[in-house]
Amino acid sequence: MDDGALANAQNYYGKVLGSSDDLRTDACITAEAPPAHVLWALGNVHPEVRARYYGCGLVAPAHLEGARILDLGCGAGQDAYILAQLVGEHGSIVGVDATPEQLTIARTHTEWHRERFGYANVSFLDGDIAQLDRLGLEAASFDVIVSNCVINLVEDKTAVFAGARALLKPGGELYFSDVYADRRVPERLRRDPVLHGECLAGALYWNDFLRLARGAGFDDPRLVTDRPLAISDPAIAVALGTARFFSATYRLFNVSGLESACEDYGQAVRYKGGVPGAEDAFALDKHHWIEAGRVFPVCGNTYRMLRDSRFAAFFDFFGDESRHFGIFKGCGTDLPFSDAGEGMAATSGCC
Repeated sequence: MDDGALANAQNYYGKVLGSSDDLRTDACITAEAPPAHVLWALGNVHPEVRARYYGCGLVAPAHLEGARILDLGCGAGQDAYILAQLVGEHGSIVGVDATPEQLTIARTHTEWHRERFGYANVSFLDGDIAQLDRLGLEAASFDVIVSNCVINLVEDKTAVFAGARALLKPGGELYFSDVYADRRVPERLRRDPVLHGECLAGALYWNDFLRLARGAGFDDPRLVTDRPLAISDPAIAVALGTARFFSATYRLFNVSGLESACEDYGQAVRYKGGVPGAEDAFALDKHHWIEAGRVFPVCGNTYRMLRDSRFAAFFDFFGDESRHFGIFKGCGTDLPFSDAGEGMAATSGCC
């Protein structure tokens, strides 16, 4: 972050907000119901940690057993302590945050969670997520990197994506939730301390996000879930005008050879089942809900994401790239987010 953005985030989340009840919008609130295993893990998180949670999505992708995870902007540690249970005693979590008050809460309850879990696998670092190269973390050492409604607070978002990719193992992924806008937020609003603290002023225009992610080497960002935000605070709604905002979760795979579009090579996969919590169907993203046992046509990028990641053992793979059939129909450039009530597509096709 630049000094202004960093200082404002530290002040807003360390001093202005005493708990999630003090938020003025629903931008930093998780609306979707957690799956059963995440809800169970949440029940094992200390109440004070839970009270200081400001996330906008669920950052617990499937199949994390034994994984090493980095949590960017971990805050008081709710996601870190949930993930600690999902990775188990052979996995580990490293949380990074720049707000002293939040980190104090996270660290204060480390022993409480060790006794609750029966093991200790969480550590917290004081640091700026736009300067990950200064934290002494080993390159290419994390299986998964998560972040929950924090990247919008950072001025230098390019540095965050570049730093995250450098820390991911080949086949690893950046899985994160954040706030996006349907247009670029005007400069006059980007410096407003309340709009910034409420995760709106720093929200990326969705197409700028795609450009930044691809520039960092994440060549095919995949949208997992999204929801429109209702700005109920009258003063904030007036300030924002007609701009629309969305909470969205993306997964960015550190997989080589991905193309800029969904190219069709006649390839397919078959999900064998076995991913905990996804016995009947596996959701790679919003447009790829893959039922167990069914041969499912995929583009070359989807094929590589599944083959070259931690999910490979759960799939059979058919075809190669020796013959090209063009682009998958429907690969366009419209706003990717849905209006309220629209759900996940259950068929194959473009991301």
